[in-house]
Amino acid sequence: MTIEFSGEIYFWKGPAPWYFVRVPEPQASDLHAVMLDVTYGWGMIPVDVTIGETTWYTALWPKDGSYILPIKASIRKAEKLAEGDMVVASMEIIPARELRVEI
Repeated sequence: MTIEFSGEIYFWKGPAPWYFVRVPEPQASDLHAVMLDVTYGWGMIPVDVTIGETTWYTALWPKDGSYILPIKASIRKAEKLAEGDMVVASMEIIPARELRVEI
């Protein structure tokens, strides 16, 4: 299953600060429909995501009835992204049975 959406990068100043993009409601509804088949626990949904020319493996985090996509520093650097930038993300949902370990 592939999902595409656009959103604004925001900074979360929690105890472990991160940058995220919130998944909009229509796409979040699609994710809710398949969540039990794809989550590996805690509502996390594994995805291969592409922004610009960069593709990486990560997981969507459940947040306030939707999901947020973490954007790590190496991705922001490669794509020259900053807080407040609008991005288009294309995500391939990875079923839990196909999970792989990255070290």
